[in-house]
Amino acid sequence: MMPLPAFWAVIPAAGVGARMAADRPKQYMLLAGRTLLEHTLACFLDHPNLKGAVVSLAADDPYWPTLACAADPRISRAPGGRERADSVLNALVQLSAQGAAEDDWVLVHDAARPNLARSDLDELLATLAGDPVGGLLAVPAHDTLKRADTQGRVAQTIDRSVIWHAYTPQMFRLGPLQRAIADALVARVAVTDEASAMEWAGLAPRLVQGRADNIKITRPEDLEWLRLRWRR
Repeated sequence: MMPLPAFWAVIPAAGVGARMAADRPKQYMLLAGRTLLEHTLACFLDHPNLKGAVVSLAADDPYWPTLACAADPRISRAPGGRERADSVLNALVQLSAQGAAEDDWVLVHDAARPNLARSDLDELLATLAGDPVGGLLAVPAHDTLKRADTQGRVAQTIDRSVIWHAYTPQMFRLGPLQRAIADALVARVAVTDEASAMEWAGLAPRLVQGRADNIKITRPEDLEWLRLRWRR
């Protein structure tokens, strides 16, 4: 079996999480005594193949300095941007400045996706180790999917066998990912994740099936579901 490759982790964490209607950004909400961001970082800091991590944060973020992991020498801080793509690009520029090589693997992961299983992380690393493009964790769609018209009525039932939910981490080489995001931003192309930037650059990322419970905390009920699950 091929050994797992070394990698850098990038965590964009400059968002405010307005849909949570909380008194703080969702990445700083508590789960089992620690913030979501701490749990998310632990998924990578505990891995022996980690070369280092970059967290993109808002300039006026008052919460990060209070976390114990803020003092971890493996973690550096990059400025957050207006959109996710800007934050990720800033982190990639930071990695390049730190001496990361253009062909180093980078795993970008959502700050509010704290339930990443080690088995999924290792599966992603193993599957993509020799891939020419890279790829992402994803889950096949199981529900029947409908496309709506402008009046909110069903216009079409979509073939779910070809539909996947895109998750993170998303794993690409530093140089190609940095160029793809930078070029997309210059062209004012809306890229909602790293895979869409690579797609826009003409590449086809590989889908690696992961666990459905690697959820992103977006609404209050998501956090409550995970709290109940972790109590079991």
